Amino acid sequence: MKSNNKNSALYPRIAKISMAMITCGLLGACAVPSTPVQVATAAKLTPPTPSSHDLRKLPPPKGKVVVAVYGFRDQTGQYKPQPDSSFSTSVTQGAASMLVRALKESGWFTPVERESLQELLTERRIVRALDGSQDKDAPEIKIPALVPASILIDGGIISYESNVRTGGLGARFLGVGLSTQYRMDQVTIGLRSVDIRTGQVLQTVSTTKTIFSYEVRPSVYKFVNFKDLLEIEGGVTSNEPAQLCVKEAIEAAVLHLTVQGLKDKNWVLQNESDWNLPIIQNYLKEETSYASSALEIAANTNETATAVAVSN
Repeated sequence: MKSNNKNSALYPRIAKISMAMITCGLLGACAVPSTPVQVATAAKLTPPTPSSHDLRKLPPPKGKVVVAVYGFRDQTGQYKPQPDSSFSTSVTQGAASMLVRALKESGWFTPVERESLQELLTERRIVRALDGSQDKDAPEIKIPALVPASILIDGGIISYESNVRTGGLGARFLGVGLSTQYRMDQVTIGLRSVDIRTGQVLQTVSTTKTIFSYEVRPSVYKFVNFKDLLEIEGGVTSNEPAQLCVKEAIEAAVLHLTVQGLKDKNWVLQNESDWNLPIIQNYLKEETSYASSALEIAANTNETATAVAVSN
């Protein structure tokens, strides 16, 4: 009798272990793909920003300015918060490529390679080493001199502030509700042009772009009858890509730098009448309003300091 009881108690355990092993095997088989992963969508060009359109609308210059970009560094020191990796930076590390593209798209500047200058010089040495080892009938190898730059473009991503402003709003009536949340980050770009002959800083520009993210979450929670409860939740989140926001800020800085150079007579328009075009006048007005706002803030600060001194 005892052996039968032991067998009757053992069989359910064996059945449970067998079922668990079969389930794990099925799940493992499902986890291994039977076919290679396919590409779902084709790659496309990076979408333009509002400043990209303005860059292409600039009037032509009398002569393009040869500029050198040695680097455009991330000077923020910001890393993504947890649970992301502590080694993942908040902003792109390829801002120099964005700057070179913006300078070239403007039609005002001719960028020359400086970021990979060592690799370029190595390739030129290789070509020179081949000279003389060719066949007698082969043409002579001639390497033209590198184009010198007249302007140095420097700067970097100088600030990235996360959670500058956060908030939300929600409402629910008879079990039907809707809630929203938003977050605002901020990235700041610093750009300057330097005359390589004298080292004088010709223009300096700082642009700021807000990175906006929001979430919309509708929900339904109500009884459809005495015992049955209906609960439905959904949601959609939209985040502005940080790299596109950096790209927008860089292109805006290039636009302001170009207009400032026109104002200071560092470079000249092909047609002087283009000075009155709306695209140039709009950026001049923005610079003028910025200067007037700075003067107002300084005046208010001085008045406050004077009032405090008098009261003391």
